Amino acid sequence: MRGELKMSKIIFDGMDAIFGRISSVVAKELLKGNYVDVINCESIIVSGNKNLFVKKIQAKRNMGRGSSLKGPKYIRQSDRLVKRMIRGMLPRDRTKGQEAFKRLRCYVGKGSFKEGDLKEVKTLSHRKPMRYFTIGEVVKLLK
Repeated sequence: MRGELKMSKIIFDGMDAIFGRISSVVAKELLKGNYVDVINCESIIVSGNKNLFVKKIQAKRNMGRGSSLKGPKYIRQSDRLVKRMIRGMLPRDRTKGQEAFKRLRCYVGKGSFKEGDLKEVKTLSHRKPMRYFTIGEVVKLLK
């Protein structure tokens, strides 16, 4: 069959992974039709200036029209923040992007996985940038 996709489950470890690189790989795997789990979201590395990154998120949070029930809502948990940022790499205005986003799961720490499941974890190793910070540090500044 031509339209069938072979779906599998892939687990990525976010420990010391650069955010842009891991999120682009995750987005491509989601669009291929695979289920993707990202563990250790709090230790994903973002390069650049931490204070500038936090100010951008706070500015977007303060853009609302006066009511807290209206948007935009930026989350303060590291796993949800990573999931929201990966969402920006998916075409969520189309059904394939919406279905891909439903196949994404992000966890703080190891999640509820057993040791047998964690043997198949994929890690991305890149050289660390000179100026970097983790998602966990950003979340602490947002609270």
